[in-house]
Amino acid sequence: MQNVLNALRVLEEVAARQPAGVADLARATDIPKSSVQRALRTLQEAGWIRPAGDGLTRWVITTKALDVGRHAVDLSLREAAMPVMEDLRRRTDETVHLAMFDGGKLMLVERLETSKPVRIVLPLGMSFSLHASAQGKAVLAFGPASAAGQALAGGLPRYTETTIIDPDELRAELQRTRDRGYAVNTGEWRPDVSAVAAAVTGGAGDPVATISVSVPTSRMTAESQSALGALVRAAAAAVSAALARERPAYSEVSGRR
Repeated sequence: MQNVLNALRVLEEVAARQPAGVADLARATDIPKSSVQRALRTLQEAGWIRPAGDGLTRWVITTKALDVGRHAVDLSLREAAMPVMEDLRRRTDETVHLAMFDGGKLMLVERLETSKPVRIVLPLGMSFSLHASAQGKAVLAFGPASAAGQALAGGLPRYTETTIIDPDELRAELQRTRDRGYAVNTGEWRPDVSAVAAAVTGGAGDPVATISVSVPTSRMTAESQSALGALVRAAAAAVSAALARERPAYSEVSGRR
């Protein structure tokens, strides 16, 4: 058991200090160097760490640790989001989507449908366009500048007549999104699909997901867009707070009594 605990402590310190050497790890963990070396060998054999490749005996974590972390984020995100999404659907009676942002891609991972006969049905696992969907624009607006830069550098394909394909126009739209606190899409990705979306942020303050309400374009008016946007913004703030372990009630964030 002690060997397992030592290995876990060493792994945590490698993640925090990488690239990390044996001496540094021994001092940080108060574990003898010989035990640290055994732990490092075990972690390397299991695929959790690798040599830094700088000519010194220093270590960094591998993508295996990142993969495990993504599963943890996925679970905690769903647990935090589902009660908020249920309340949002009840209040709007429109389709509510949860999309996860990872590795530069925005993927639909959860959907709660409206009771209305005319509805938006998007398949789970699909990826959203970053520049032509409300979900994508929410991520670009509130994410690091590098994400928006990569989207602009990759070109802005046209999906419909209203798709934003001019970089300056997109930058202006992202600023409006930041000012509102939520993004909008009125048929820019699919002519019959409109949506409002807000970014869910993680511990570092960067977007990890989006909460959105999608409706047929025929049902999206200026008034409904503003009302739905306010609700989505409050919902995303509630999920962000829950992920940060503050966990206030949704009613406290949205102002509902």
